[in-house]
Amino acid sequence: MSASTPELIRSCPRCSADVAHGALECEKCHALIHASQLERIAAEAKSLEAKREFRQAREAWLMSLPLLPRGSKQAEWVRDHALSLDITADQQQKPQSENKWAQKLGPIGPVAILLAKSKAVLAAIFKLKFLLSFAAFFSVYWALYGAAFGLGFAALILIHEMGHFIDVKRRGLPAEMPVFLPGLGAYVRWQALGVSLETRAAVSLAGPLAGTLAAAACTLVWWNTGSGVWAALARSSAWLNVLNLIPVWSLDGGQAAAALSKLERIGLLMLCLLLWVMLGEGVFFLVALGAGYRIFTKDIPAQPSRATSAYFAALLIALGIIMKLIPGSGFGPR
Repeated sequence: MSASTPELIRSCPRCSADVAHGALECEKCHALIHASQLERIAAEAKSLEAKREFRQAREAWLMSLPLLPRGSKQAEWVRDHALSLDITADQQQKPQSENKWAQKLGPIGPVAILLAKSKAVLAAIFKLKFLLSFAAFFSVYWALYGAAFGLGFAALILIHEMGHFIDVKRRGLPAEMPVFLPGLGAYVRWQALGVSLETRAAVSLAGPLAGTLAAAACTLVWWNTGSGVWAALARSSAWLNVLNLIPVWSLDGGQAAAALSKLERIGLLMLCLLLWVMLGEGVFFLVALGAGYRIFTKDIPAQPSRATSAYFAALLIALGIIMKLIPGSGFGPR
């Protein structure tokens, strides 16, 4: 098993800035200093999990904690995952012990087994948070705009979030099903330990890509039927996906912009200003403001990402075309 002793690193592997002795995160670009070592540990731990050696995998994951900032999301995920591996390892040993205790306890044996399995039952119940939160989300928009729009809008948000989920899973990374926040939106929790900036950007933009395709499908239905509900769904979805591409905070655009160089961020700013002038849609001005802000932040990577830049631009243009085809503003059926 590889050692967890931190390597002596004097400069950030991403932006090449000098780092203090013992630092775990770059003060300039916030990259993990020991990213390469963390990747090796993660690969070893995943290999052990694939072999169903859960105890050893747990120990491997825990070796990454000294290399992670104490309060970071990555460290929190490692601790939670180590606990889940411990539970999984315990469950591997349950069948024989359950039969033994069932024989010793006689009539109350089944009750004892049920209590022992209560933790697994609770875990199954918690997995229902996806369905329960989706139902609550749908109910809010049903009450506001009617069943047809409410169900369609909830489905569009689900498609957006599943774009993230599917992209994460196809890369072999752990992810949870979407959780909906009625009146606010939804999110997918996934594990980004040791993941490159370009991969994070691709996962972040996968949601708006799915949302763009869904909005385009709604536009096609509206084009053929003239239904106001489909027009409202297409426009609302397009507007929200553009809003989500504002390159700030934890929005999808904010995560994707982290992979863009200063010149690429300037290009994003110019594109959004052009779309704002041509389409008259204020949401593109908000994206431009976010891009302008990111030009002056300290998280600019050493290398550009042309693929991310092109991906980002293509989504904005496609969403702009949809909004041009269906003029108007606001949510709900027109």
